[in-house]
Amino acid sequence: MSSPLRIGVIGAGHLGRIHLRCLQSLPELWDTVGFFDPDDAAMVAVKTMATEGQWPRAPLAFPTVEALLDAVDAVAIVTPTPMHARIAELVLACGVHCFIEKPVTHHLAEAQALVAARDAAQRVVQVGHVERFNPAFEAARAHLDAPRFIEAHRLAPFNPRGLDVPVVMDLMIHDIDLALHVLEGEVSRVAANGVAVVGDSVDIANARLEFTSGAVANLTASRVSINPMRKVRLFQPDAYLSVDLLNRSAQVMHLEDVSEGAERDPFGLYLDVPGRAARRLHIDEPQVEASNAIADELADFHAACTGRAACRVPLEDGLAALRVATEVMQRIEQSLTPST
Repeated sequence: MSSPLRIGVIGAGHLGRIHLRCLQSLPELWDTVGFFDPDDAAMVAVKTMATEGQWPRAPLAFPTVEALLDAVDAVAIVTPTPMHARIAELVLACGVHCFIEKPVTHHLAEAQALVAARDAAQRVVQVGHVERFNPAFEAARAHLDAPRFIEAHRLAPFNPRGLDVPVVMDLMIHDIDLALHVLEGEVSRVAANGVAVVGDSVDIANARLEFTSGAVANLTASRVSINPMRKVRLFQPDAYLSVDLLNRSAQVMHLEDVSEGAERDPFGLYLDVPGRAARRLHIDEPQVEASNAIADELADFHAACTGRAACRVPLEDGLAALRVATEVMQRIEQSLTPST
């Protein structure tokens, strides 16, 4: 086996420290050289985490981004979103592979510019749409067959962290990415509304995405809910899938034709529709593997960097999700503007 690639983390806040911890579980893939964060409190928190976790080696705190880039083959950018584009451009200019947490950038034009920078550098850029790697979604994926309608609810209790970012960019963008990933066609129409409850940015939002294929996604996100929820329901011909992304479970309900005169299970559920063959409802619960989605996406990033597999969430996918999320925000702003 080849030597692990050297990786660093830029941004050691709450999520950045999660990345550092997950990288410790992948020593055969990644040599976690160090991190950069200008906040002294973040550096202390990383040192404490490494000590309490009994890591073989604490990641080195680098004095600048440039110094870190001189020592690594790849980085994970886990900074506030407005900093993503500037840092990613520097990373690519240094010839370093780049993992960028979602949303990929703050503005669409920045993400579009990164495509050219990536192509010029000939390096991997992967975007952190982590729900693609959620084991419940992975278990349900094998049962997907051209779904026509998605309904998603992503609800979170109040947390002052991140209130400066609209809930569409903070939470809903996860489900926008899943909808774009599994529904056929392009988004042809967006309708949305939302409201700011606690701060100045939107805290609750609902969006309806219509696709050229006729498929529809209805997405709701809130960060001022009492109980957390991350559920996605997918409807397709003769089947309904329910995926609980929070509790890591999945159910698949599908209909199967029953031959005329066939013996029926007395405990089974049958649908007898006049003019059609009888059908039986089957309820399956796919096995959901115990896994860490962030560790899995970092393993996938390694496979892409080493050329062993194509990048599963390339820059183009992050750009597509940001484009739809931006349109959702525009529709919300229009709904909040009084008509004259």
